[in-house]
Amino acid sequence: MFVSQKLRKENVAEFLLYMWQVEDVLRAYTLDVDRLAEGYLSQFQYDASQKQQVQQWYEDLAEMMRSEGVAESGHLQINKNIVILLNDLHAELLRSTKHPFYSAAYYKALPFIVELRQRSNTQDKTEIENCFDAMYGLMLLRLQGKPVSEETTKAMNHISQFLALLAEYERKERAGELEF
Repeated sequence: MFVSQKLRKENVAEFLLYMWQVEDVLRAYTLDVDRLAEGYLSQFQYDASQKQQVQQWYEDLAEMMRSEGVAESGHLQINKNIVILLNDLHAELLRSTKHPFYSAAYYKALPFIVELRQRSNTQDKTEIENCFDAMYGLMLLRLQGKPVSEETTKAMNHISQFLALLAEYERKERAGELEF
């Protein structure tokens, strides 16, 4: 909860990946927050008030996952909304002539995005969602200690730089510092 609040303010891309991880952690504990508190949250150094806040946050998320039908797979609507927001911002930035660095980063990553979409057969998703899916998949591979090819690392570096720039523009837009 405390990490998510900080990330949401600082970097929406990292926030979204974190929230997807939270969804998976909840799934690993079958949305049972008591088990989650005992087996996962107990490793963190929270005072009594923080512990209560965090447990309530996880309980609220678990209830949302149940009610939205994403207990087994998928993403919460609050997380989908962020992807929609970023996709809309992406489109605006590409239409604008005031942000050539953004366009350059996108076109640099585009061949890798196209290849990713072809390999994963996910043309029904937006390019932005495909990029986040790929970043999350890479994160999971690294957490599992699995090898990542040099080619994949190169592709993901381009996608990561592109998403980092998109996140920076989102922060600027939220702060009222972005012009189109």
